Amino acid sequence: MKNQLTGEIKDRLDAAKKIVIASHVRPDGDAIGSLLGLGLSLREGGKSVQMILVDGVPSSFRYLEGSDLIQKEPSKDHDTFITVDCADFKRVGKAFENFSQPDINIDHHVTNEKFGKINLIEADEVATAAILTNHLPEWGLKITKPVAAALLTGIITDTLGFRTPNTTPEALRQAAALMEAGVDMPEIYMNSLVRKTFPAAKFWGAGLSSLESKHHIVWGTLTLKDRKSAGYGGNDDADLINMISAIDGNKVGMVFVEQNDNHVKISWRALEPGVDVSAVAKYFKGGGHAAAAGADIEGSLSEVQKEVLKKTRELLNL
Repeated sequence: MKNQLTGEIKDRLDAAKKIVIASHVRPDGDAIGSLLGLGLSLREGGKSVQMILVDGVPSSFRYLEGSDLIQKEPSKDHDTFITVDCADFKRVGKAFENFSQPDINIDHHVTNEKFGKINLIEADEVATAAILTNHLPEWGLKITKPVAAALLTGIITDTLGFRTPNTTPEALRQAAALMEAGVDMPEIYMNSLVRKTFPAAKFWGAGLSSLESKHHIVWGTLTLKDRKSAGYGGNDDADLINMISAIDGNKVGMVFVEQNDNHVKISWRALEPGVDVSAVAKYFKGGGHAAAAGADIEGSLSEVQKEVLKKTRELLNL
């Protein structure tokens, strides 16, 4: 079945001339790495490619070669539409509301709704970038140094530097193969997981000072006031969830991030094997996989936090 799917994708890519590739709102390293990896390899193969992130590229990933080519709005002049690292179609953002069904949907989330005409979903892979690392050569596409850097970024960030419970020997072999393309892995690790801007560090401080722990759950809260005070320009958690995931003695880590539009963004992380946080995210119409998941929920911060903590305990028997 997988060979048939990858063959169909190769035929579709071979026939394509003008391609739009999109990934999800509030993009993380895998969204950016997968988008760039596929987009740059297709451009290298002579295709016209639009790479779209409606929220743009966060400053921490702008060091990646080709990131300046990513745009916020697509042109309708295309013959092929591809999504990467999106569990459901609405995650690509409002700029795609009038777009037709994606021709190809490539993802690793177990909660993927298979909304494309062709759906390559490999939930056993640590990142969508890992799927592309395996299949780009099969599709006749080159993994150049910039492509390898993008793909390695996706793998490193989605495994938190090979620290998540789903890290496999295969993921390490994929990373080694990408390094052999000339990529400096320590540089990517530092840029994507370690270095922070001063505003991001201040934002972290606010989140860390809010930490609470109960029923084997540890969580932090970031308000709009915190964001303004820190001068942080993003609407995400500045990867605070990664710090919370390192706190010992809990089963689940969470971050609540208040948004401007009466919504709250929630990130979950499983802090020990056997905990599947994707089930909780799916309940709240979000998505993800066993080790990491997220959702956006309408409502005030206090109301959403109370309901989400309650349901997290119930669904995970905490």
